[in-house]
Amino acid sequence: MKRTTTTLADGRELLYFTADDGGVPDLHDPRRLPMVSTTSQLRLDPLLDEWVMMAAHRQNRTHLPPEQDCPLCPSSEGRWTEIPAPAYSVAIFENRQPSLSMGARPPEGDLRHPLVPVRAGLGRCEVVCFTSDHHARFADLSAEQARLVVDAWADRTEELAALDGVKQVFCFENRGPEIGVTLAHPHGQIYAYPFVTPRTRRMREVALRYRGRTGRDLHADVVAAERSAGLRLLAETAHWVAFVPAAARWPVEVHLYPLRRVKTIPELTDAERDDFATVYLDVLRRCDRLYDAPLPYVSAWHQGPVSDPEDLGYLHLQLFSVRRAADKLKYLAGSESGMNAFVTDVLPEDVARRLREA
Repeated sequence: MKRTTTTLADGRELLYFTADDGGVPDLHDPRRLPMVSTTSQLRLDPLLDEWVMMAAHRQNRTHLPPEQDCPLCPSSEGRWTEIPAPAYSVAIFENRQPSLSMGARPPEGDLRHPLVPVRAGLGRCEVVCFTSDHHARFADLSAEQARLVVDAWADRTEELAALDGVKQVFCFENRGPEIGVTLAHPHGQIYAYPFVTPRTRRMREVALRYRGRTGRDLHADVVAAERSAGLRLLAETAHWVAFVPAAARWPVEVHLYPLRRVKTIPELTDAERDDFATVYLDVLRRCDRLYDAPLPYVSAWHQGPVSDPEDLGYLHLQLFSVRRAADKLKYLAGSESGMNAFVTDVLPEDVARRLREA
């Protein structure tokens, strides 16, 4: 993999990733842009002990523009986008309207609330463009292109984790307007958080208690149980396993685990990265064959936090969708939104069977 780094007109970093023999695109951004907002802040919810990101400047961000105005497409003469090149393989740049910023300033004023500390929203948010083809999906990528994306995730995880104050790096893709995507171009994002996220904290607490009771690794035992049962298994290769979890919360939910325990994407070997690209593309294509339209989904990498003194991290990917039928979506209503207590409409075994048959 070859990485080329440059800056956009407002000083944000832009990185191009190509195969080792790939050419270097044009690097000049001729636009005149205002400076990026540095007003992001964090406030601690005292009832849940969770940090909430406040980014009021994101309220007016670009929302589902027509293709001719897509900011993630390659640039052409007379129309300049966030990527000043006529074509690209994988491009990653700092978000223009970030939830977190390394330039965030301490907020001014007093909340007059002694239980809610406030601090600058320090961190980094990046946009990951998987391909220059506006009409492609991740599922349309070749195995080689998908592997390049994996290498780019690994590169960014390693570099962002080294930033001062970053506690966790999260790579993810939101796909489909049903999920709330605001840009149709195939892309994902990376958040470098200044805290360990609530979901990760909870999983680590559960895994630590499980180790205390059994002396064993919870994630490894979950993987072993699914492989042994076979009921919900979708694929198993030399390095990866994909399955619908037995207690799935979402109408469509698939977990992908490496068979060798690693904590982060950079730790994956070349063989494991190649194998993931193949398995992941197969899962995505099966998901898109469930209904007459591409499946809306969130694809979330769960990496160990930057500091893992208890040695609990086990890298895995969780993909889930709100579509519960061809013409129906699952909305998070009272029990889910109010109490975080999920009610599922379909059995995981039935979903696994349909995905195997797709």
